[in-house]
Amino acid sequence: MKATTTAQAIYGRPTSAKRIETGVFWLLRLCTYFVLLCAAFIFWDIGAKGGAVIFKSSAPFINVPFLTEAPETLNVFDYQGGKRTMGDRAFRQFKAEHEAELKGVPVETYVYSAGGIFPNIAGTVLLVLGSMLIALVLGVLSAIYLSEYATDGPFIRFLRLAIINLAGVPSIVFGLFGFGLFVIAFDFGVSLLAGWLTLAFMVLPVIITASEEALKAVPKGYREASLALGATKLQTIRNNVLPYALPGILTSSVLAIARVAGETAPMMFTAAFVMRDELPWQVQRWTEFVFQGVMALPYHIYVVASKIPQNEYTRDVQYGTAFVFLFTVAAIAMTAVILRQRLRKKYQW
Repeated sequence: MKATTTAQAIYGRPTSAKRIETGVFWLLRLCTYFVLLCAAFIFWDIGAKGGAVIFKSSAPFINVPFLTEAPETLNVFDYQGGKRTMGDRAFRQFKAEHEAELKGVPVETYVYSAGGIFPNIAGTVLLVLGSMLIALVLGVLSAIYLSEYATDGPFIRFLRLAIINLAGVPSIVFGLFGFGLFVIAFDFGVSLLAGWLTLAFMVLPVIITASEEALKAVPKGYREASLALGATKLQTIRNNVLPYALPGILTSSVLAIARVAGETAPMMFTAAFVMRDELPWQVQRWTEFVFQGVMALPYHIYVVASKIPQNEYTRDVQYGTAFVFLFTVAAIAMTAVILRQRLRKKYQW
């Protein structure tokens, strides 16, 4: 009995190493909860204030003009004893019909505080889809070369190190690179094409690294069995390796989508306009489509939040745009997630 009690005292008593481990565990746990709490507060703030702009209490329960119209200047004036607010187009028409009554009435104007953000939504979707298409094609092809064809050596190791280092380059550097190369040197101008290439090169390191790991995760037996049956290496990669690596490749695309859609600096230098009257597809010739600039949600938020005087009217535009931006990015990413899950069910080993 005495020996048992002594053993319990020895092994039941926490050692200093155990106490340190417990302390580190709770520190990491509290840090994780703190980060999650901050993220939850940010999303709640944007969701509550932005949702109040998008959703209405009466039919059709959605702020359709905000989602379907272009940004406008807001006009605020007194009329018949009350304050009226109108977008620029509606105000011009109203002023023409009531010119005598509005004569001498002071009108306050607030830039980008009326209308909607439809051109910004369209431009953001086009920028994300175009850049991701270019990045996925180039990234997967590069990953196939590094994983299946390249022989390990000093040059290949240097190449992989360079790819990893490029993943840490700030987005502003990629923006300046795209501006100097595509906008000026190649004379693409501020256009969709310049934005696509800049954003694609920015996320290319992430896609190459993740795609290479996904290809390496496919069992070697698939390759050996295919080659033993007489298939060429290209046929083996196309039919027995790449399909099983697609879920991992799409995982990298989800991460890349979030970065592409949220980077303001590259868009500002290469593709985005503050205001554009025509929508991206309103061109005379289809060849002009890729050589035109667009409006984008991140750049619009940046302009409205920092480049114009802040007032009670810009607040709704800021939160409404941020809400739609988060929803747009989430919808594109969720599409990739659903496709990834379907491919995982289809291709399992």
